[in-house]
Amino acid sequence: MTVEELMHANLLEVFAERDPARRRAAVERLYSPDVTFADPEETVVGHRALDEKAQRLLDASPGFAFSPDGPVRVVQDLGLLAWRFGPEGGEPVVRGTDIALVREGRITAVYTVLAAD
Repeated sequence: MTVEELMHANLLEVFAERDPARRRAAVERLYSPDVTFADPEETVVGHRALDEKAQRLLDASPGFAFSPDGPVRVVQDLGLLAWRFGPEGGEPVVRGTDIALVREGRITAVYTVLAAD
């Protein structure tokens, strides 16, 4: 997969996916086994921890949806995608940017930076 495809899949097939089985399959397909995910709250490592992180975010926000907030930007093996999160069809309550490092067609690290509004 290209960096652009991986960035969209990270957002939409993992962090926006409410079906646990589909999300787990995407996690295994998209990330290296020792993937690191870091946001302002914590850093987690590995498929299981990343899957659990996504589930906690979704559980805490029923009815909310992630969507891209601009194009994917790429510099070699680094991808950047701005996103928004809020009530489906409504205004976002959180905006942020995912920055991911890709090696051999898989994401090895994702850093989430929240926008300061």
